[in-house]
Amino acid sequence: MRADRLLSLVLLLRHRGLMTAAALADELEVSTRTVLRDVEALSSAGIPVYAERGRHGGFALLPGFTTDLTGLTPDEAVALLTSPGRATSDALGMGAAFSSAIRKVVAALPETSRAKADAAAGRVLVRRGGWLRDPAAPDPRLAAVQRAVLAGTRLRIHYAGGSRPGDPPPAPRWRTVDPVGLVEAAGQWYLLGLDGGQDRTYRMSRVEDVEELPQPAARPEGVDLDALWARRRDDFRARISGLEASVRVPDHLVGELAKAAVSTVDARADGGGRTVVRVLFGGVGHAERVVWAMAPEAEALGPPELREAVRARAAGVAEQHA
Repeated sequence: MRADRLLSLVLLLRHRGLMTAAALADELEVSTRTVLRDVEALSSAGIPVYAERGRHGGFALLPGFTTDLTGLTPDEAVALLTSPGRATSDALGMGAAFSSAIRKVVAALPETSRAKADAAAGRVLVRRGGWLRDPAAPDPRLAAVQRAVLAGTRLRIHYAGGSRPGDPPPAPRWRTVDPVGLVEAAGQWYLLGLDGGQDRTYRMSRVEDVEELPQPAARPEGVDLDALWARRRDDFRARISGLEASVRVPDHLVGELAKAAVSTVDARADGGGRTVVRVLFGGVGHAERVVWAMAPEAEALGPPELREAVRARAAGVAEQHA
């Protein structure tokens, strides 16, 4: 842990220049005394860190000192710095690790490339949440599943399976799973795994508890997670004789719509903070209830029978309250 902190300290000074001990302590989430000890250790190791005294003083690296971290093109760095990776890392409880990695990436860039990346990163912000809603706290269940996926160990999950629209949900039960991978799609996380050797896909919102097991998971070699996800999604759609509908909703409701539907086909921005989402419902009744619950923000664009069902309910409500 200390070696990682020392490297982060060097990269901060490399990227930002002169910084006070208090600013470094705040960035590294340690005490100022720890920062002073780390600076002394770096100097003893031959890293040219020097102190500037006075009111506007602090610590800096001697001009010309560089770190030998290479490999990214400027466009690749811009793509990384402006990606939604921080939001995903926060959801997995890895926000601090993501920040540390970004510092190392930025410090590795040449001066001209770093300026371009900094300018781009300062113009793009990806946040989960909205004007009034704060981003959700890291989910410990999701973090536990992610640890098992990376470590290649088995899991026990307390899982409530799905049900047909209108039917009561089944009681949750414990299942032993060999994790294969984690996928995020339309704001939902899914665990792809094997249960008794059989392919299974678990929606993380239905996982009520997780137990990490020490046994190694029986994960097939050479798994292409992208292809596996596409195949399981297509198989699932083929088993559903439901209704595919297009619904226009505000961007902040895309996740809620995805949760209420059987599955999400695709989504495209429609401008003005709204998104058109193609989703699969269990039938017209299921679709009409979901759209009505999001009224008036949601608009059913098709098929015609869904629009007519929503219009008929609205007309009935208007007549009753005339």
